[in-house]
Amino acid sequence: MNLNFSYYMPTRILFGCGKLNELGTTPYLPGKKALVVIGASGAMKKLGYLDRVIKLLKDNGAESVVYDKIQPNPVCEHVEEGAAVAKENGCDFVLGLGGGSTLDSSKSIAVMAVNPGQYWDYIARGSGGRKTPPNGALPIVAITTTAGTGTEADPWTVITKSDTNEKIGWGNNFTFPRLSIVDPELMVSVPPKTTAYTGMDAFFHSVETYLATINQPASDHLALEAVSLITKYLPIAVKDGTNMEARTKLAWANTEAGMCESLSCCISHHSMEHAISAYYPDVAHGSGLTMLSVSYFSYLAERNPARFPDLARAMGEKAEGLPEKKQAMAFITGLKKLIKKIGLKEEKLADYNIKKEDLRTFAENSFYAMGSLFDITPVKLTLDDVVTIYEKAYTD
Repeated sequence: MNLNFSYYMPTRILFGCGKLNELGTTPYLPGKKALVVIGASGAMKKLGYLDRVIKLLKDNGAESVVYDKIQPNPVCEHVEEGAAVAKENGCDFVLGLGGGSTLDSSKSIAVMAVNPGQYWDYIARGSGGRKTPPNGALPIVAITTTAGTGTEADPWTVITKSDTNEKIGWGNNFTFPRLSIVDPELMVSVPPKTTAYTGMDAFFHSVETYLATINQPASDHLALEAVSLITKYLPIAVKDGTNMEARTKLAWANTEAGMCESLSCCISHHSMEHAISAYYPDVAHGSGLTMLSVSYFSYLAERNPARFPDLARAMGEKAEGLPEKKQAMAFITGLKKLIKKIGLKEEKLADYNIKKEDLRTFAENSFYAMGSLFDITPVKLTLDDVVTIYEKAYTD
């Protein structure tokens, strides 16, 4: 346990079934004109969520303008276009409605709505300009409709620069949402496979923040509880998306995982997946993480088993009385069981037309674009180690 840390978690979170309705009365709305950001799929319109939000904002004295072009792996062009819409319409806060891609984009749009230049000028890795935004960001409201990224409870935003295949996470104190609403009733409509993908994203956020060398007591507690809840309730929600107990427990686990990312951090598992979906944007983030996971965590558990037994126990796997390495590998046993239960066992990198010769390119990209996460990984990984992990994930 790391007892040398900083704790900062400024987001006000309204959590629970029916909480969306409080958007119409909350005194914590941070402005009078919102840019409402939604995905390009049209789901928020079809489900009636967009109309509800616009009406609730109006009830609370706020006007709204809609920007609806965000794609599953969001890109710089849409960040800058959305920011231009916010400026042109005099919006004084940004409201993201949807899954992680939409909420992340909302944070980035909020930055660019009040700062000069291009978005990539402010990115701190890869080809980013490493500048500090001089004007912070517009206030952000996050309304999540999936239990996946935890971005409603952290400052991070992941955007891709398409022309260079860089998918990089970034954030500052001003990209924490001022207000987040987590209403599990909005998650009932999520299809089974998307439920599985997003649930595994939250699962790996929790696992990685527990393993990170910058873990701390609060993140440890939240991470282990989230691992336990997701192990139990994700298979139920995949099987029956209308099960409100499962949806609510997963929603809380997801928000816990977001808090973990604020207090600790993900490790190089995420760097490696970002490289895949930067080159192959049809790969859902949760799918990419899952396809890499057994290979990646087996490699770590064999070399530094210390924290894995706790994760195994959180998954309900028996670890007591075994040598430390076998206790650690009990986590891998639990991970394989979970992947099978939620129907993702058969997914392979080759299914997405990824070629074996791509793997070294991915490895190089993972260090270039998200190399800082390797610095807090509990095992020192070389480029060749990363290629080996990719190769095992590709063939198994």
